[in-house]
Amino acid sequence: MWGLLLGLTLLAESPPIVYRVVLADEPISPATVRLLERSLREAQQAQATCLIIELDTPGGLVASTRDIVQLLLRSSIPVVVYVTPPGARAASAGVFITLAAHVAAMAPGTHIGAAHPVQLGGGSAAPSDTVSDPMSEKILNDAIAWARALAQYRGRNADWAARAVAESQTLTAHEAFAQGVIDLVASSLDSLLQQLDGRSLTIGDQPVKLQTAAASVHTVERWWGERLLAALSNPNIAFLLLILGFYGLLFELYTPGWGIPGTLGAIFLMLGFYGLSILPVNYVGLGLLLLGLGLLAAEAFVSSFGLLTLGGVVCLVLGGLMLIESPMGFPRLSAALVVPVGIATGLIALFLIGNALRVRRQPSPVGDDALLGQQVVVHEAFTPEGERYRGFVFVHGEWWQAISATPVAAGQVLRIIGREGLHLLVQPLESHSDPQPQV
Repeated sequence: MWGLLLGLTLLAESPPIVYRVVLADEPISPATVRLLERSLREAQQAQATCLIIELDTPGGLVASTRDIVQLLLRSSIPVVVYVTPPGARAASAGVFITLAAHVAAMAPGTHIGAAHPVQLGGGSAAPSDTVSDPMSEKILNDAIAWARALAQYRGRNADWAARAVAESQTLTAHEAFAQGVIDLVASSLDSLLQQLDGRSLTIGDQPVKLQTAAASVHTVERWWGERLLAALSNPNIAFLLLILGFYGLLFELYTPGWGIPGTLGAIFLMLGFYGLSILPVNYVGLGLLLLGLGLLAAEAFVSSFGLLTLGGVVCLVLGGLMLIESPMGFPRLSAALVVPVGIATGLIALFLIGNALRVRRQPSPVGDDALLGQQVVVHEAFTPEGERYRGFVFVHGEWWQAISATPVAAGQVLRIIGREGLHLLVQPLESHSDPQPQV
């Protein structure tokens, strides 16, 4: 009984805990969604007082932004979005995430705004007075209504939220606080915790009072899978993985069997295509990219005097530049990466193909004269067959059946002394008998 009372007393006296996750200069992507999903789940399981999202983002993917907004709206614990450190911004997608939080806070020296949607394909981020494209007008009106609805739902300045989308307006931290866009201005995490303490919120239909003054802070760290997903969400890394995968398969074409280059190439290709599956891909660009790789590979089988390679490099560069339809704040494929990689790929293809053609022009070592006297290593012991022993040897890239008059063990070195039909006659190298060649 006393043990139970002591346990309850310790539980009652245990300090509250606050969960914290840091999004530092991070474009909003599926990797961000995964991280926030796990952070919310762990915070709920730990019965945390709240989850603080330290936000610094230039923007990101619309689909991922909507997923995060839904997470915040459905959360069973308070979520605080804190735009920090000084110099950080909540731009584009960051505006919607900040508006959706139960408590919105900013550090001095930060800013928020510029949420005008950019049409996929890389249009200008600046709003225009006249919208001629009906699809662009629909996208813009939908984003305005979304921002206004979030602001109204959280009791914030809906008019400014609409202007941030329609006119790309921005505000500093103190301006945002004065205009009712955010709830707090805090210079540090400790200051934020002090200001949050005692604040009353409504989560669902239940009133909640934050207790953060003496709370311990637990920072959610990314695990390796989330780091990998974040890396694959970068178009430049996904593009490089595709090219490295092509290199691996190309090298495999010019080496016998299936070895390390082909295996690594297949892995890189799968990772690259997985990265593209979570990115806004322009399918014309993807088609040009695949066509370019196909033309480079075809040069090995068709003598075009470099024309296929030239066409492959052009398609590869154009496809790479068009591959990703990046919204505002999301990284695009860099021309400084695509052009050198395209040229290097063409040169590597020409080098490999040139070597292959030189090998093809060399006379093939065929006939008994090329076989007699060759030394081979036995992979498996010969099996007895009557008075002789039979097995297999590998000569000039081909497997031959071989016959020996004496037992042969695995790893033993043999010398070819003749041919009997389709069978090679061999003897151990250490044998001193030197019979006449037989054909």
